[in-house]
Amino acid sequence: MPSNPRPLILVRGFGFFDVEDEQRNAYQGFNDGTVYPDRRGDSYIYEGFVLRALKSRRYRYTDATNVIAYYGRDMEVDDLPDPEPAHARRIVLDSRMAEACLAEGVAGTIWVYRYYDLLPRSIRLYAEGLVRLIELIEQETDKRSGASKEQWRGVDIVAHSMGGLIVNEALRLLDARQAGAARTQVNKVVTLGTPHRGIRFQAIPPGLLHALSATYEKVNDLRRLLPGRDKEPEGTKDALDELAAFDDDNLKYLDVATTFDPRRVLTIVGTDFGSYGNKAASVLNQMTNLADSGGVAGNHSDGLVMQSAAQLPGSPRTFIHKCHGGRDSLVTSREAYEIAMRFLHGTHHIALRLQDAEIKQGGDWGPFRNEFYLGVSIKPRGVDFNLFEQSMKAQNCYGPFNSDRLEDGTDVIDALQRPLTEWDHQRPYWAGPGRLLWEGWIDADNAFKDAVNGAIFRVDVFVGEDDPGGFSDKVILRKQVFIQVFPGSPPALFVHSGETYLDPEKYRDRASVEAVAQAPSTEGLTLPVQQATPCDGIGEGTGVGWDFTVNGTGFTGTFHIEVQGAQDADRP
Repeated sequence: MPSNPRPLILVRGFGFFDVEDEQRNAYQGFNDGTVYPDRRGDSYIYEGFVLRALKSRRYRYTDATNVIAYYGRDMEVDDLPDPEPAHARRIVLDSRMAEACLAEGVAGTIWVYRYYDLLPRSIRLYAEGLVRLIELIEQETDKRSGASKEQWRGVDIVAHSMGGLIVNEALRLLDARQAGAARTQVNKVVTLGTPHRGIRFQAIPPGLLHALSATYEKVNDLRRLLPGRDKEPEGTKDALDELAAFDDDNLKYLDVATTFDPRRVLTIVGTDFGSYGNKAASVLNQMTNLADSGGVAGNHSDGLVMQSAAQLPGSPRTFIHKCHGGRDSLVTSREAYEIAMRFLHGTHHIALRLQDAEIKQGGDWGPFRNEFYLGVSIKPRGVDFNLFEQSMKAQNCYGPFNSDRLEDGTDVIDALQRPLTEWDHQRPYWAGPGRLLWEGWIDADNAFKDAVNGAIFRVDVFVGEDDPGGFSDKVILRKQVFIQVFPGSPPALFVHSGETYLDPEKYRDRASVEAVAQAPSTEGLTLPVQQATPCDGIGEGTGVGWDFTVNGTGFTGTFHIEVQGAQDADRP
């Protein structure tokens, strides 16, 4: 039975100086998808965030975008409440559309927030408008009575790029209006490539931004001479206010943790800087990395936003190899949709950590330092996308480590407390305490629904070395293992080195797999199937944990995986 999701608000990103096209776009880019011609079935065409959500069988969404009208000036409205809230004459609910679109209630509705219809342009005004939109959705929830009465549970929000900064400001406004309101009005937030900590090449002198503005004015003088272009769209000059929000030396993003639970914000970080269409932004990122002694080859971005800028201290994050915007990007790829939905509706939280490691080959000689890297990628069975992806090409592996036991990393949470200008790409950061590698969410009801032999995930483990005195792309280990989880009390976890014993016809239950499984070898040999060792969870909560071994010629590592229930998940 499908669950009953909270209302979902989608917030677009920065539109640069002229936003006429954005104002004409009904769904603000969230209806754009991507075609993958070399794939089949569900992985062939991704229809875009809105349409995929409307077609979902598991989470039933309906479109309520045209229930709200947005205006750049005050409008005549008859049914305003008393006293009149801010923006009540600019963000208006259409009662006839509400009656048609909300006949079955507000739960599971999608609302695209069209903030570029509002004037004048400013982050503060956009945030106030988002608060107003949330108020209107709550108002419609309260209208229902009797057996059809809905319980207000707040909204979920997915925001791309600058849209996440608008959400951050809206959380501050909600909390300033009433202490704790941000946590009750908003349930969870997903940000896609949001520059929470600024954009690194904002280190460019402010005079250059003013020069850009002056150039825009000159171009606009010529533009007005063209047929049908005699009037400049109102408010376009105010884009500099939005650009100021990208300052890379501010700590305003730390307010999120004081007004909202940072664990309820998932930051999805893009890594494919090479395919981003705005080449100027990518080059500028490389130049600022050079100034940071990171080397001109170290881009570490989605083409626009640095990976370290798209994260928040204390918030979960995930990497996907997509660029900032355009075709097959953070906002138009299936990966972003699937990860967001698992976070919003998942029943269980999964964490993967490195317990112990030993690198048995490699290492530098002479005056050079060892520079080891570790990366993992996570892919669920039955779908052609990664929940998490690390590689040397994406420049997002953990490292560089100088210790052959990978013991010299520090917690990224502390590093994220400092301004982006102080980020050190030469320091190894773990995702969180206990050498956290990855954390994600699954819907157990869906994951085990058609899985006769448990839920299965593929984990790709990579260990490499960047040798300053020789080769920069040395591979110590590249290996795939398959994690198989059987539910039960207690559940069981098996690690497969191949797919031989994952055949659902021959090994369809726990007992049949258990019969071929062995305990991890102390000699570092590869086992066809190993039964992971149960142990206590080491993270927050009361999770169930297991340890398992991944080894090869040059590396042996003990990994810890734990699963705990997500108490706040929406249930049927």
